[in-house]
Amino acid sequence: MITLHDSGVFLAKGVLHTSAPVSWEEGRRRTLAWGILQAHSGSGDPERLQIRFDAMASHDITYVGIIQQARASGMREFPIPYALTNCHNSLCAVGGTINEDDHVFGLSAARKYGGIYVPANQSVIHSYAREQLAGCGKMILGSDSHTRYGALGTMAVGEGGPELAKQLLKNTWDVPYPKVVLVYLTGAPRQGVGPHDVSIALVKATFESGFVNNCVLEFAGPGIAGLPIDFRNGIDVMTTETTCLSSIWETDGETKGFYEAHRRPSDFKELHPGEFAWYDRYIELDLSRVEPMIALPFHPSNAWTIREFLSNARELLTGVEADARKRYPKARINLTDKIHDGGVWADQGVVAGCAGGLFDNITEAADILRGGSCGDGYFALDVYPTSVPVSLELTRIGAAADLLQSGAVIKPSFCGPCFGAGDVPAHNGLSLRHTTRNFPNREGSKPGEGQFAAVCLMDARSIAATARCGGRITSAAEVDYETVRHPYHFDRGVYDKRVYNGFGKALPETELILGPNITDWPEMQPLAENLLVELAAVLRDGVTTTDELIPSGETSSYRSNPLRLAEFTLSRREPAYVGRAKAAAELEVERLAGRVPERLQALLDRAGAGTGDTQFGSCVFANKPGDGSAREQAASCQKVLGGFANICYSFATKRYRSNCINWGILPFTLDEGTDFPYEAGDCVFVPGIRTAIAEGREDIPAKVLKLSGGEEEIVLHVSGLTDEEREILLDGCLMNYYAKRG
Repeated sequence: MITLHDSGVFLAKGVLHTSAPVSWEEGRRRTLAWGILQAHSGSGDPERLQIRFDAMASHDITYVGIIQQARASGMREFPIPYALTNCHNSLCAVGGTINEDDHVFGLSAARKYGGIYVPANQSVIHSYAREQLAGCGKMILGSDSHTRYGALGTMAVGEGGPELAKQLLKNTWDVPYPKVVLVYLTGAPRQGVGPHDVSIALVKATFESGFVNNCVLEFAGPGIAGLPIDFRNGIDVMTTETTCLSSIWETDGETKGFYEAHRRPSDFKELHPGEFAWYDRYIELDLSRVEPMIALPFHPSNAWTIREFLSNARELLTGVEADARKRYPKARINLTDKIHDGGVWADQGVVAGCAGGLFDNITEAADILRGGSCGDGYFALDVYPTSVPVSLELTRIGAAADLLQSGAVIKPSFCGPCFGAGDVPAHNGLSLRHTTRNFPNREGSKPGEGQFAAVCLMDARSIAATARCGGRITSAAEVDYETVRHPYHFDRGVYDKRVYNGFGKALPETELILGPNITDWPEMQPLAENLLVELAAVLRDGVTTTDELIPSGETSSYRSNPLRLAEFTLSRREPAYVGRAKAAAELEVERLAGRVPERLQALLDRAGAGTGDTQFGSCVFANKPGDGSAREQAASCQKVLGGFANICYSFATKRYRSNCINWGILPFTLDEGTDFPYEAGDCVFVPGIRTAIAEGREDIPAKVLKLSGGEEEIVLHVSGLTDEEREILLDGCLMNYYAKRG
């Protein structure tokens, strides 16, 4: 089904070659990725890219902070089209008025600075970007990790908010030229197999080994021709879960049809790799061999065919229970009781968001459920079309009626089921979702309070087949149904009536509307000559997600209040972290005021450091932090609480490392295999760190002051910093960097 090749390969006329009449250096210039990246880079050095994007998009968890950063740094108007969508916190269920206050702020900002404002429930962020911003050969930056429009010929990148603030200030996204990995598609999907099945299989094959980490995936091969555009988009958006940097696909008549349907034919052009394009690695993916898949908690890579899962359900669910009990000792967890009456039974099905709520997914789900019933038991099916235009077309062709008649519920466009802010199952509930992630708490339960629910990822087709069987988990390949392909007719009239499109028409006299929860960022200090940090959290998991660093769901309602949001940092993973970090920060406040507390003085004496040139704060150690969301709050909340460093063996994603740097958090790494036996309460002293960063030194001697007594020498690394990143760290954060120069 999927074969990974850790070797280079040439591609010519759709055929793979191990040798070619051109060098690999010339061959790599013939990839789609090379052409698009170099066309957007102004560095003059093909190995060190400085990218300016064609457009940007943010949702209502991120755009307030981005605009606040940019305006504090001197922004006067949006220099490129910037869409502010309201698809994450459009349920105003917690926090009083604060969600809608942010929406009002967003509209006032769009008017003032010349932006695009998409009201709540009109479209999810990636649907609007596909419909209105994408274009063949373009590049789009989004403050959401699933910013992927490669199937539309658009290279898109998900990054933290500070990187978008840089673009608003007419600066660049800086990155070394990435490796490019070919995904070579052959065959055609079988009946009952959907894009999520292909995606989950691809994530399973690549995630754990990091095979495509921070690479660009370039999709080509004869298998593309038989895939409808929604199928391609559904695979493409999930490439984020492989930890790749971006993606790009060959384009063809199917792609052209998408742009024509959306009344933007000029944004289409055919894109194909040049003859003997060379790729650093390649993946062969035979679509005809993909089976319906299920990803078990707590990651999309924990995946099996549905056939394998049903044959081994007790063993696999027992493993999930053991993992859950280890994570959540307060919760009473029992998933094996879902096995009864000859099957495995789910409590809920959800089809939603940028991956699940696509037109073809929902119409085929309707084909499966037509004339059937979800039943009157515990199982319920909720369907969220990805945009109002999609909802309109589903209504016009009768698919919405078929779903409603089966007992399904149609809901407005909303991302909540993907990040834990909607459709929360009952305790010990098992939810099947065609959404992007099944990380812990992504279903909205609170295991720390004894609540627990589990999410498995499945394609909309198998979710519909399960619904038809009253909740008994069923592969769509096992159900007889006829697929009716409907041409999609996009009606942009609702956008014309409701979306504010002010790009190029800034109204600087407009006053920003600031609700009481929207606050400015606290003052942040530049990096001192020496750094002393206390380990406030030591996380030994193989990978630490951004959801663990700053939980999603209801906590996101406070995203416009840095101090309030910071109270949730690591709350579901290391509840003692906030208290430890705040205690360290209070000592630093005293030091800056010229009053050095006794405890801090004792630590400084042990380190042999002076009080005037040694900064004190907190630090997080994790083996591999930062998988998952692009939300900058995963780093900014640490900084707000007085965090100055992360120590790890490697960063899970480029975007989380960038977030740390942009918030003045030193991205220290250790050599793989180096022991780090230290615990919370131990301190790390890094003498001369400011000089080392300024001079570009990458190997940094440091000393651990153990809480139990004794000292040990270690070597930390800060590798691959650009000149600008060094200056940002020296200034203390990106906002300081701009303020100093503006």
